[in-house]
Amino acid sequence: MSGGYEVAVRAAAQLGEGPTWDPATGRLIWLDILGMRVHTYDPATGRRTVRTTEQHVGAVKPREGGGLVLSLRDGVGLLDPDDTFRWLHHEPVPGRRANDAAVAPDGSLWAGTMRYDETPGGGTLTRLTGDGTAETVLSDVTVSNGTGWSPDGRLMYYVDTPTRRVDVFGHDGGRVHGRRPFVEIEKGAGVPDGLTVDAQGCVWVALWDGGAVRRYTPAGALDRVIPLPTPRTTACAFGGAGLTDLYITTARTGLPAPHALSGSVLVVPGAGQGLPQPAFKG
Repeated sequence: MSGGYEVAVRAAAQLGEGPTWDPATGRLIWLDILGMRVHTYDPATGRRTVRTTEQHVGAVKPREGGGLVLSLRDGVGLLDPDDTFRWLHHEPVPGRRANDAAVAPDGSLWAGTMRYDETPGGGTLTRLTGDGTAETVLSDVTVSNGTGWSPDGRLMYYVDTPTRRVDVFGHDGGRVHGRRPFVEIEKGAGVPDGLTVDAQGCVWVALWDGGAVRRYTPAGALDRVIPLPTPRTTACAFGGAGLTDLYITTARTGLPAPHALSGSVLVVPGAGQGLPQPAFKG
């Protein structure tokens, strides 16, 4: 395993988030929530693209057959390969925006929300299917963040950032049950943000105000720490041709003196073995 980070994309994103590997295009998708921009990066060529959205964008994932699903301030929309946009689920709530989201093994989108002022319990976690059906899974969320599934799909890991915990649920047929703490981040080490699960079932979690990504075993034991110079580390995902490179997004918002790399995308080559991520069925 390699230990050091490299700079994949030097940028100044306000709130870099949501790294997602798109195997169909061989590109990394990532976004700037507050900058209202969706970025792509091709590590083979270095080519980058950027698309501006009309609202704050919390997550963007590939769709089966091409196009993207976008979790936006006012709901979830679909972008077709010809750039046609339509709402899948339109539910504007004043003072609320989308945050992190993930695609489950069955191809459904689990999209989180939060209040701009981070009012406790003001956010949700909602499961959406390709026909537009939306089911609220969790309704008492403050800052809905990282979500991921074990390799066999029987466990779901989830972060509501102010709890300082990564929780784990049993998962079956699109339903979750038996919520319990998986790990708790100690005070002074930052708070949990985005996460990913690798092929060994280990959970990698980015630490906001912690300047690090940690890996926990399926038993909840800390077995690796990747220190980073950017204090506001937001999310991580495996990518590259063999899904062995760990891409990490960062933020500069709220920092009086951001590090020169804050807002960039970092990468740790050969960090581990990622899981192929399903595309949204819709």
